Amino acid sequence: MIKMTMLLKRNAQLTHEEFVKHHIEKHGPLFRQIPEAKVHVIRYLQTHPIKERSSVIKVDDFDGTAELWFDSVEGLDKVLTSDFYKMHVWPDELTFLDHANTKVTLGYQDDIIGNETELK
Repeated sequence: MIKMTMLLKRNAQLTHEEFVKHHIEKHGPLFRQIPEAKVHVIRYLQTHPIKERSSVIKVDDFDGTAELWFDSVEGLDKVLTSDFYKMHVWPDELTFLDHANTKVTLGYQDDIIGNETELK
């Protein structure tokens, strides 16, 4: 399994609230329609920051995260180069994301806490 984690910055023309609403209500359902995603995406999570702040940790100023679990790098490539992604999802991203300031990582997962039953 390959995980793509994105630290998202919103398009400066949107408020944070508009960004969150669009990300949840429009972009998520649109991404779910990609035929290749039905085959290659294991999980897609969106996270949006809370208003409360911790006194023990500094938090960077991102508008949210997207975490996508793919079956393989090849599967990721198939989803992100699909016709549906290029014609519908990518143009939508350009309306609400600031791609230049969004950060993306690819990696694998090591469970440290949780999922103990699978580690035995």
